[in-house]
Amino acid sequence: MPAGHCLFALALLCFKAVRENFRRIDYVKITIFGFALAALWSSLHSIILPLRLLDFVAESEKNTYLGLLTFTGLILAMAVQPIAGAISDRSGFSWGRRRPYILLGTIVAILLLPGIGFFGSYAAIFAIYCLLQVSGNTAQGPYQAFIPDLVPEERRGVASGVKSLLEIVGGIALLRLISYFMGHYFTGESGPWLWLVLGILAIILLGAMIATVLTVKERPGVGSHQLPLLPTLYRSFKIDVKANYDFILFLISRLLVIMALTTLQAFALYFLRDVIGVTNPAAATADLLIAVGIGMVIAVYPAGRLSDRIGRRPVVVFSGLLGACGILALFFSTSYGYIMFGGAILGTAAGAFMSSNWALATDLVPSGEEARYLGLTNMATAGGAALARLIGPVIDFFNQYSPILGYQIMLGACFVYLVMGSILVIKIKKVR
Repeated sequence: MPAGHCLFALALLCFKAVRENFRRIDYVKITIFGFALAALWSSLHSIILPLRLLDFVAESEKNTYLGLLTFTGLILAMAVQPIAGAISDRSGFSWGRRRPYILLGTIVAILLLPGIGFFGSYAAIFAIYCLLQVSGNTAQGPYQAFIPDLVPEERRGVASGVKSLLEIVGGIALLRLISYFMGHYFTGESGPWLWLVLGILAIILLGAMIATVLTVKERPGVGSHQLPLLPTLYRSFKIDVKANYDFILFLISRLLVIMALTTLQAFALYFLRDVIGVTNPAAATADLLIAVGIGMVIAVYPAGRLSDRIGRRPVVVFSGLLGACGILALFFSTSYGYIMFGGAILGTAAGAFMSSNWALATDLVPSGEEARYLGLTNMATAGGAALARLIGPVIDFFNQYSPILGYQIMLGACFVYLVMGSILVIKIKKVR
């Protein structure tokens, strides 16, 4: 055997030994970047962009313009993640297949963030947001392959639980601080409030990226499919439907559940302002998302462990039906306290769903194409989040006939999404 082949075989054996000795701290190392991404998108989607758009758009059209903005950006995310994942799969960098893209995407995103505050028109914010989606998902697509790359199969449920836990904590940890600063911005006070928020997000992104690049140990990149670039891009979205029928069902189910969860996140600030009549919508939105986040934190890790023991499908189905119950609680809520209770139910459902559903994804992806297929999985995530925004014009249209009718239709749609998503999971056959 040639010496080069011997060295490569030795490297693989060493890497296998490291993988089998996966430690508790390693769960955090491979998922900490998700904390920063969740902090970025949760802050932008829930508080920063809804309030920033009120500077440019008419009150009666705010849901429509917010929906159009985030829909377009998330469609870009759907396209970028599988492409970045496929290119990452075929990469041969000496320090790994994933970390170079995490470094590049994060640096570009940090350079783009100030544009949210600097530019003073809807068109400019639109362009900056779309570029942020491209750069952020260039990093996220390869990052998501750490679990199938590095974690033993029998421990991926736990790893998915840790990943989801850090994403949940990232999504809620800064909301109270962000809402405090943006609350001052909303009331028309001059000052550095928006710049403070953007600076905090940039620092968190930078810190998580540095921690990931320096601490995660990949084997030297040896792409599974050393095709030229253009054929790689073409194959990024290609799925053998017959051979991967379960994966297709999984994608549709995930898309529907994500549509429900992100509809509520996207329009929560306007819902609380128009339906509940809160005087500080930024703070109220933060409180609701924190209630959701607490429920998620309670459920996410136990659900991941439970999915390792009894299988992914029962946990995913239960979480979807529990989420539908949370929607009913919101629909019949008449006070701020009931809204928080409904949010806690939804959070528990979302936490159980995120860890068990992601573990199911890692079970279904083909070996050697993990980043590409997990990028396709996040096409369902980004696609569901994008399609959720299309209800914005529907809300504005029906609110013209009755002040809260549009929001009632929004909640009814979310209930249907969750029930249908749960039913589709039952039909998946290839489960652990």
